[in-house]
Amino acid sequence: MLPFEIQGSPTAAATSDRRLFYRHRLPIRVMHWINVICFFLMLMSGLGIFNAHPHLYWGKDSNFAAPLLSITARPGAQGEPHGITQIGKHVFDTDGVLGASRVKGDPMPSARAFPSWATIPGRQYLATARNWHLFFAWIFVLNGIAYVAFTIFSGHLRRDLVPSKPELRGIGASLLDHLLLRHPAGDAARRYNVLQNLTYLTVVFVLLPLIVVAGLSMSPRLDTLFGGWVGLLGGRQSARTLHFIAAFCLLAFVLVHLFEVVVTGLWNNLRSMITGYYRLPADERQENLP
Repeated sequence: MLPFEIQGSPTAAATSDRRLFYRHRLPIRVMHWINVICFFLMLMSGLGIFNAHPHLYWGKDSNFAAPLLSITARPGAQGEPHGITQIGKHVFDTDGVLGASRVKGDPMPSARAFPSWATIPGRQYLATARNWHLFFAWIFVLNGIAYVAFTIFSGHLRRDLVPSKPELRGIGASLLDHLLLRHPAGDAARRYNVLQNLTYLTVVFVLLPLIVVAGLSMSPRLDTLFGGWVGLLGGRQSARTLHFIAAFCLLAFVLVHLFEVVVTGLWNNLRSMITGYYRLPADERQENLP
């Protein structure tokens, strides 16, 4: 307990003690941090892999004439590469970030889809990027299986993640509260809100399985051993596109998650995922009651 929290009357101290509760069990915390490390290393190595062929298609084959997405470079006024991003028939100038960017020490920009600071390794080494990506991908998969097993058998899924019918009926109010940056306080903060529940369930049981299956479908060996299943995703190029889209959906979730962590109390949330203990935000309405 922090020094300022133990000052004041015994009643105030008791109230402060009641606000501190054990929120995250040790297995959840360990698996969370493993996911954090794996996700960012997989993302950066995945961008390095994408740089080797910065185009996305739909179907079984690569339609070079009409990609869904293309991040490339065109010759600039002085012959230097000028980065562009093409989505369908729409072309956007993304020079300096996407398509062409500088590497420290180079005299001019280099043509690359994603900048070197966002990829592992920094420059374009496809084989090394694949090794990094696959190594941490298998750790990510095994950790995910362990997480799902723990949430089911420990009761965490039923108790903490599956929303109740009254919570589902209040989804509109919860959405409005989030848009207005109003967050639960007091005892209401002991449980995830309905938007958190639905988001976590979607990520764990929809988004992550899609990323894994789409990633596995790009392996010619697996396609040979178990023929036909890649076609369910629309073909290998479609699977690559789905893998890319799902990865960026997961990145969007992480960014929103980090924003919520900051606006609802960075240290309090960080402490709960390190030590397990979370301090309930004060409910002024309850404290002002006589």
